[in-house]
Amino acid sequence: AHRQEILDQAMRTYREALADGSFGERLVAGDVPRDWRHVFASVQSLAARGVRSFDPAHFDVVVVDEFHHAQAKTYRAVLDHLRPLELLGLTATPERTDGVDVRSFFDGRTAFELRVWDALADDLLVPFHYFGISDDVDLRDVTWKRGGGYDVDELSRLYTGNDARTAKVLAAVRDLVPDVSRMRAIGFCVSVDHAHYMAAKFVAAGVPAVAVSGTSSDTERADALRRLRNREIACVFAVDLFNEGVDVPDVDTLLLLRPTQSATLFLQQLGRGLRRAPGKAVLTVLDLIGQQRREFRFDLRFRGLTGATRKGLAHQVEHGFPFLPSGSQIVLDRVAQRIVLENVRQQLALSGRKLVEDVRSHGDLTLAQYLEESGTDLVDVYRSNGSWTALRRAAGLAAPEAGPGETELLRRLGAFAHVDDGERADAYCRLAGLDHGDGSPRPVAAYEALSDRDQRYARMLFFTLWPDRGGFATYEEGLALLRRHPAVTDELRQLLALGVDRARTAPHRLGGRLGELALLSHARYRREEILAAIGWASLTRKARGHPGGVAWSEQERVDALLVNLHKSERDFSPTTMYRDYAQSPDLFHWESQNSTAVTSPTGQRYLHHGAQGSDVLLFTRDTTTDELGAAPFTCLGDVEYVSHRGDRPIAITWRLRRPMPAVVYRSASVAG
Repeated sequence: AHRQEILDQAMRTYREALADGSFGERLVAGDVPRDWRHVFASVQSLAARGVRSFDPAHFDVVVVDEFHHAQAKTYRAVLDHLRPLELLGLTATPERTDGVDVRSFFDGRTAFELRVWDALADDLLVPFHYFGISDDVDLRDVTWKRGGGYDVDELSRLYTGNDARTAKVLAAVRDLVPDVSRMRAIGFCVSVDHAHYMAAKFVAAGVPAVAVSGTSSDTERADALRRLRNREIACVFAVDLFNEGVDVPDVDTLLLLRPTQSATLFLQQLGRGLRRAPGKAVLTVLDLIGQQRREFRFDLRFRGLTGATRKGLAHQVEHGFPFLPSGSQIVLDRVAQRIVLENVRQQLALSGRKLVEDVRSHGDLTLAQYLEESGTDLVDVYRSNGSWTALRRAAGLAAPEAGPGETELLRRLGAFAHVDDGERADAYCRLAGLDHGDGSPRPVAAYEALSDRDQRYARMLFFTLWPDRGGFATYEEGLALLRRHPAVTDELRQLLALGVDRARTAPHRLGGRLGELALLSHARYRREEILAAIGWASLTRKARGHPGGVAWSEQERVDALLVNLHKSERDFSPTTMYRDYAQSPDLFHWESQNSTAVTSPTGQRYLHHGAQGSDVLLFTRDTTTDELGAAPFTCLGDVEYVSHRGDRPIAITWRLRRPMPAVVYRSASVAG
């Protein structure tokens, strides 16, 4: 790591987790290890000692904190030399740093990602109470810098000396913090002058406070945090500090005194207070919200905080954020709510023309780069049968040559946005005639010469593109047509890579004979893919138009249960509002069709599937549609019969061989 505080914190954590008070040695601030087995080293000390003096393979595991600094010279010296069996990079901000996305060190892949809302739901962080308070400062005439942000000097002049705004901050602190005398707060300011002004005003109001900045010495910063922990002061006002790498778990209050649209910076600041600590029940966040320029985007920070889409965020703002993890709340005063809601709705009104202008303004980027740099949702690109290729062409950017009948194929590409496992993404790219990694052409065997598994992937790809069979006499005809479209196949490759990188679950191959079905548990699939994989869809039976909740494949002797967890009266009749829900992570309650009797061949097949030599696969989705159309299902894998009751419908309890993902369980248990 690059700071001694991080190393000390890490060593304490390892010792606590391993119940070994002597675990590890330090290489920092003059300390030199003796055994060199478990070393907590600063990057600077490694560089000073001469990292090349180490055998590159000396360490089996190298863990690098704040990995978004990896492109810095000192980090590169370490990373270029050491060759561990396992390299683990930790960061809250994997986005581009120094022009390089640090995920490039890992072939663009993220091994594990834990979002704030999931960590809160899993009780890993302290709940927060966020209060958005209007501050009556109009920023619409403040200069907006290229690259996204207000002119800091102009903001500083507006805030420094603004006694009315400061009085509102003090009033909010006294009103919303239970005991100001025991408060441990960090205030994020726009400039050194602003920080010193705020500290002076708080002291004058009887609230002990100090100001620190990048110009403060290490001793001054450490002393400020020590005094805050010991409650000698109530608040530290900071400038460009404490956004990362400093562990202050005792902080229970944050004062956000400058406009921050970056979700990364906002979550870094919030992270200073979300750590659990003895006696800390909740983090209080006071955010001063003024009238913003049109370029400013509230949606970025609130989507980072809640996980909502832009459309979903507008609903949450309007209705008081009803879907937050237990114990957390976001409260906007009337004026702040109006400002935020208008700003979010403005972003929702991203017309096709504005989207084209936005793509043009960012220049020649890949799909993933554009989404990351612009903050645009993937759904904005593919809504209304749109495509990345069409956007690039409309923006005057280069795109591969158009193939015959390309328009219809481009309109189907949004149907691949859900693909989240590397095996399927690689297979689809190979079948499209491309290398999944770099997009280079690769030879493809004819359909009849493919392995059974690749033939299944070929059918899944085929029916996703042409659910009604497309009028082709053979699968090879359709796949050959796809390969004649370089723009379509290149965009498909980019979209698949994006989906795999954003995956939030780990897919596993199914056991036994089901392992050859080309379906993985905990991966997501469209209905067409499922029907193709189990052999239900064929050149004589199209995948489109299968409305039922069960698909029985006589060929494979597999029942696919297709469950919609949250049913609405608009989409389902009273006779199809089945009660399907999770009883535990590995038990699922499911109701058959109303016409299915226990004594019927179908009922007997469900209840005695093992004895009859058939298998049952369970797929669930929250709702029938999402913002791109038909929603994909999550494959929960094969299940076995546990018990049943009732008749017409039969209520069956199934046991999952692999417990469902936590995110699915939370939704599926609510459905009951």
